[in-house]
Amino acid sequence: MERLKKWALRIDSFFENFALTALAVMTLIVIVQVFTRKLFNHVFFWSEEITLLLMVWFSFMGIAIGFREQLHIAMDSITNLFGKTFNHYWDKFIALCIFLFGAYLVINGWNFTVDQYANRLPATGWTNSLYYIVMPITGIMICVYSVLTLLGIDTRRHKGLEEELPR
Repeated sequence: MERLKKWALRIDSFFENFALTALAVMTLIVIVQVFTRKLFNHVFFWSEEITLLLMVWFSFMGIAIGFREQLHIAMDSITNLFGKTFNHYWDKFIALCIFLFGAYLVINGWNFTVDQYANRLPATGWTNSLYYIVMPITGIMICVYSVLTLLGIDTRRHKGLEEELPR
């Protein structure tokens, strides 16, 4: 099981680094776009499309990372009244629901990707599928995280950060 977790986290590190790089590049493009527009009255024709594409990819990768870190909304004030056994099965049920959501993203994301392949983005001429291919990738990541959770493997990488924040 530990090998499975290490393998999954290696792949996950790639996607997390990609998301962070997308955020940095998106920020850089916007900064350059603002300066060139204000100082030189020039806007790069591709900047808005690339920025939007990076924002979509960053957002969907963030969804998957949020599920990995178990940052989804949880209200345990009521479920804590039912004891550990109930909460154990309740957590398994939640992981199963998360898996189904991931499967939904895989299926519908792939359908959107295939459906939009012929359409082109106006500035770059790239396929419109680039906006949608991130959906099945995110869905696969979410499915993997939920299966690991169902197997009892903790996928969180950034534990204890909320305790370090000042109140």
